[in-house]
This record gives sequence, C-alpha cells and structure tokens, in this order.
Amino acid sequence: MKDNFSTEQEKFWAGTFGNEYTERNSGNELIARNLGLFAPILSKTAGIQSILEIGANRGLNLIALKSLLPKAICSAIEINVQAAEVLSSLGFVEVYNQSIFNFEPDYKRDFVLSKGVLIHIAPEMLSKVYDLLYKSSQRYICLAEYYNPTPVEVVYRGHENKLFKRDFAGEMLDKYSDLQLLNYGFAYHRDQNFTQDDFTWFLLEKKQ
Repeated sequence: MKDNFSTEQEKFWAGTFGNEYTERNSGNELIARNLGLFAPILSKTAGIQSILEIGANRGLNLIALKSLLPKAICSAIEINVQAAEVLSSLGFVEVYNQSIFNFEPDYKRDFVLSKGVLIHIAPEMLSKVYDLLYKSSQRYICLAEYYNPTPVEVVYRGHENKLFKRDFAGEMLDKYSDLQLLNYGFAYHRDQNFTQDDFTWFLLEKKQ
C-alpha cells in the first residue's frame, strides 16, 4: 500500500499507534461481546448475503458477524498493514489494504458497517465517508460510534485531533432522503455479559 495519505488521522492509524491498537485488541472475550452486540442488530434485518466493514482492524467484528451469518461474504477496508495481514489470515475476508478515502466500491454489499471508525475521521472528510457508506450499501448501514448531539472533539489517549463525537447517523439521514432509521441502541460498559465502550449504534436502511 502506498502511503499517499491526505490527513494526519490516516498516518496515525497506518503507523505505530495503529500497530499497537491491533496488538492490544484481541481475544475471544472481545468476540463474545461483539456477538452480544450484533445479534439484536441483525434480528431487525433480512437477506444479508454480503458484508463490508470500513476500518475493520484485525476482524473481531467480522468474526462475530460471520458466526451469526455463516453464508455471508465478508469484505473489509483496513489502512494498517499489520491489521490487514491478520484479517487476510482469517481466510474468509476479502481485504482492501488502503485508506477508505481511496476506496471505490466494486459492488454493493447488503450490510455495511462502521464501528468506532467515524469518530476518528477528520470532520472535513466525513461527507466523503458518508458517500462511501451510502454507495457501498445495497440495503443496510450500521453505525456504532460515540454519539453527541453537537460536534465535539475529545483528547484520545493523550492525542489531540484524533477523536470526534457527533450525530453521525442523523447527518446521514439528513444527507440521503431514501435512508430511514430502522433501529438503535446503546452499548454500556457496565453490561454484565457483553461489555462495550459506551457507544450508540444505529441501523439505517435504504427504502426499498
């Protein structure tokens, strides 16, 4: 992958910090938590045969989704080389090792996921990522991100300009008239079985 990055956030995740993130986020416990997250989300869907995740890292979300939807064809965009290698080793994921800003959808997937990725996108680049999510989706878009009613920046592990909260789903609903809100929920860090990181998830659907 050529390092022709246009934002500091891309360089951040493609480099040492991204490598360290990949190394510390692993294990069956995290996969179990994701199973607990995605099962109720998928219960409101039908006919999912293909999945695309943007910023999939080492594939913990896709492992859970594949367990719940064994026949689904899985694809992932991942900027970090080390993470992309782990993804490839799973054996069931088509991996695009590149920046999401350079990705051109080759075909539409039934279910497109962003989990903890939009929060790390430079705000001025969000519209481009929204377009990618929309164009890549045949039917469903799932966003699992930190929510805030108004845009706000938060210091992330001592780094500035690396984490942003806002109403991502609301902005997509405003931007695309044929999107509708199908379901939403909150993943709480005190859940006794399936702990997550206090984010809100939204399941959007293109009107059929």
